[in-house]
Amino acid sequence: MSTNHDRSESQNGDTEHNPDSRSPPPEEAAIQSTDGPSPGHDVGDPPKLDHIIASNDSAMDSTIVDPGLQKEPAISALPIEDAKPSITMRELLGELKNVDEDSPTAVATPSRSQESKQPKGRNSAAMALINSIASSDEEGRTRQRMLKFAAKRYANAIESNPEDYDALYNWALVLQESADNVNSDTNSPSKDALLEEACKKYAEATNLNPALHDAYYNWAIAISDRAKLHGRTKEAEELWKQATKNYEIAVKLNWNSPQALNNWGLALQELSSIVPAREKQTIVKSAISKFRAAIQLQFDFHRAIYNLGTVLYGLAEDTSRTGVPVVGNEIPFNELYSQSAIYIAAAHALKPNYSVYASALKLVRTMLPLPYLKVGHLTVPPVGNSVAPHCDWNRFQFVLNHEALQQIHDDEQKHVIGANNETSIRVEIVNIVSVKECSDLSLPPGPSFSIDTIHGPFFLMADSREYMETWLDAIRLVYTIFARGKTDVLAGIITG
Repeated sequence: MSTNHDRSESQNGDTEHNPDSRSPPPEEAAIQSTDGPSPGHDVGDPPKLDHIIASNDSAMDSTIVDPGLQKEPAISALPIEDAKPSITMRELLGELKNVDEDSPTAVATPSRSQESKQPKGRNSAAMALINSIASSDEEGRTRQRMLKFAAKRYANAIESNPEDYDALYNWALVLQESADNVNSDTNSPSKDALLEEACKKYAEATNLNPALHDAYYNWAIAISDRAKLHGRTKEAEELWKQATKNYEIAVKLNWNSPQALNNWGLALQELSSIVPAREKQTIVKSAISKFRAAIQLQFDFHRAIYNLGTVLYGLAEDTSRTGVPVVGNEIPFNELYSQSAIYIAAAHALKPNYSVYASALKLVRTMLPLPYLKVGHLTVPPVGNSVAPHCDWNRFQFVLNHEALQQIHDDEQKHVIGANNETSIRVEIVNIVSVKECSDLSLPPGPSFSIDTIHGPFFLMADSREYMETWLDAIRLVYTIFARGKTDVLAGIITG
């Protein structure tokens, strides 16, 4: 059985694919709030969200944020990506579905020499844990028999060849799957014990093959699952730190994985809620960078888009409460709330039937500069003269909606423009070819980006790099929503 499985990679390019494959993300989940914003709500006085996402589905037990552990009201992030490559486990269970280790006629039963082998030494503890799992229903018992058989097969393979990292990796997957079968009402071993054994197997597999990025990815999620079991303790803090390190290695080995970047951001987001306050902001900013990197790899990755909105909302809450601006950023809290609303609105537009996004949007919609998605200032050259001298570039207000990026003017600017017989810049979303950061000596010094259209390029300059990134994201998201045929949904959000 191959080890080269990233169970989430099949999501790329397909936003409707469910990234949590053990059981679908609960479409009935919703943000439960007793104090949402009222019509005409002032951005400067943000609503308090008294509860995070709650679920009617047990699959949400894997969420990064634990409702019982939240100190501050916040919109919650989505569940962490599934701990195991689903294709691997489905293949495993499909292969073994007719196999019972007690059946002498099973075609996949191990040979006599294999049956005679009993796991020894380092393998006996893991086998003892799996053998002691008791399920309360027949389906669970059948599934556990198959997992038990698989574990025995991998244990025997390792006894025969201690350097078989494939067997170690797959055995770790079985241990994680077995942890899901643990029923708190039985005398089964704890989830933590099974996950700890899985982590040991991942450690052994990666020690033998340091390039096994799938193992680092799944190992990180196993550690995250352990951290959630330990609440807000010092031990949990150390586990979250270990998880972020493993995600970092997984991304270095496989940089083209938006799912790993998204999970990395979620782990950092959870870590930020445990560490001392002086460390929190740095970790939150790192989480933001991971979500943004995931979106840049896959512009329609609605889970990462939504999660970025939640972490910005939390940062806005902290900033408004403490009055301390974001270090090295100086973005006011009302702007952070507006940015948060942009990402949540975009996630809803990409997947309007997901009730989690719809509920969150109800709480943040009034934080948008309606009837626009984004409003702000950019510096641009005179219309039709992109290589104009730097002194001729001027700072204007721009608005972005579902149709276009439009330059607008106050009365003084209108007078100057009228005298020069110029028109305003308007970039239709339908005409956009690409949006990218640019660096060119012909442009004024500062963070610049270009919008390439079928009619030619437009060059714009932002006040700061952070501000430029928010414009890049907003324009790309609007274009992605257009390309996915969801423009009407976005129009409904911002125009009401």
